[in-house]
Amino acid sequence: VQLVESGGGSVQAGGSLTLSCVASGYMPSTTCMGWFRQASGKDREGLAVIYRGSRYTMYTEPASGRFTISQDNTKTITFLQMNSLRPEDSGMYYCATARLFGLNPILYANWGQGTQVTVS
Repeated sequence: VQLVESGGGSVQAGGSLTLSCVASGYMPSTTCMGWFRQASGKDREGLAVIYRGSRYTMYTEPASGRFTISQDNTKTITFLQMNSLRPEDSGMYYCATARLFGLNPILYANWGQGTQVTVS
């Protein structure tokens, strides 16, 4: 599976961005799609995950209440809607696939190249 992220950019604090992750190739319905970010000098952290089969979702604390993960009807595009952005949300954002449901990066074997988000 190839993953390509887009939608990053520069935004002022309080603004919104929607990231997209387009997946190509075969993915079982049991695949989990996750969004992660990595700020400069920090570890990669999980934000949100969606289970393709049921569209069940889970968020970590930095994303809860401000970010929304969703998929299109074909389940090949995964979105991350981000509202009320803060400077600490800045970083490289990645989507990834996993067989198990969770937000530990070690669960994810397939990663996109990332899209940069800068909040000032």
